[in-house]
Amino acid sequence: MARRKIGVIGGGFVGSTTAQRLAEKELGDVVLVDIVEGMPQGKALDLSQAAPVCGYDSCVIGANDYAPLAGAELVIITAGMPRKPGMDRSDLLKINGEIQQKVVSGIMEYAPEATLVIVSNPLDVMCFVAHQVSGLPKNKVVGMAGVLDTARYRTFIAMELGCSHKDIQAMVLGGHGDSMVPLTSTASVSGIPVQQLISPERLEELVHRTRHGGAEIVNLLKTGSAYFAPSASAVAMAESILLDQKRVLPCCSLLDGQYGIDDTWVGVPAVLGANGVEKILEVELNKTELDALQSSASSVHEGQGEVAQMLSLA
Repeated sequence: MARRKIGVIGGGFVGSTTAQRLAEKELGDVVLVDIVEGMPQGKALDLSQAAPVCGYDSCVIGANDYAPLAGAELVIITAGMPRKPGMDRSDLLKINGEIQQKVVSGIMEYAPEATLVIVSNPLDVMCFVAHQVSGLPKNKVVGMAGVLDTARYRTFIAMELGCSHKDIQAMVLGGHGDSMVPLTSTASVSGIPVQQLISPERLEELVHRTRHGGAEIVNLLKTGSAYFAPSASAVAMAESILLDQKRVLPCCSLLDGQYGIDDTWVGVPAVLGANGVEKILEVELNKTELDALQSSASSVHEGQGEVAQMLSLA
């Protein structure tokens, strides 16, 4: 039986490390697509030459068009423009919205049944664009943000307590940005509530650091942004979908009344399986957390309206 095909759009650091992780896990053959001539082909060849050393049989090819995506089961979209000095939020929305519109149209021409995992920023609004342009059912479009933000939150808690991150259970909901909602009421270490182990003041500092986790790395790198953790997060979601693992992961999904939020793409706990977002879990939040989640969703909804007008989306 032929191996499944997985697409990765965008051959930058996030896209290329995503392709690497997919190949190393042998989740399928990988098609890396980028508009820069020769770049995805070169990175694909490099990954192919790593296969004998790392011991994987996945085939990796590079392309400058979408035709090689034909028959792909899942496509991860990392393409987009980073925010540059002097560029305001509206500029970024328009530029990346147009990129997303073009990319999704290209994917749908050759892989109309593919599940889309969105990584491009601004994440939540790009999920809205992808859904509108693709015409796919809402369960077939999902955004990667909560897995990454949660990984950062778990890392900071583990560092604070000097324990294994494997024993940290935590979750971050809401939009991917300053309004994200790291849950303190449900965070635990091997079943022990984190609130029993970390003072409220110190826990709030960890929440603040989580909200600005991406910016912290950007400031340290000076040129560029995170890509190891983002690619690992995207592949964790892809693996759950492709292998029908039905993992419960925080994902950007379209809400239809859950948490008192309608018609908005926002991060919530979801079951990821062969049908994409198979179920959204509505868990009990305290009033502070629920208010913060709804406020975060309100900001996203405003962005959806803005980009819809810019791109003439329905």
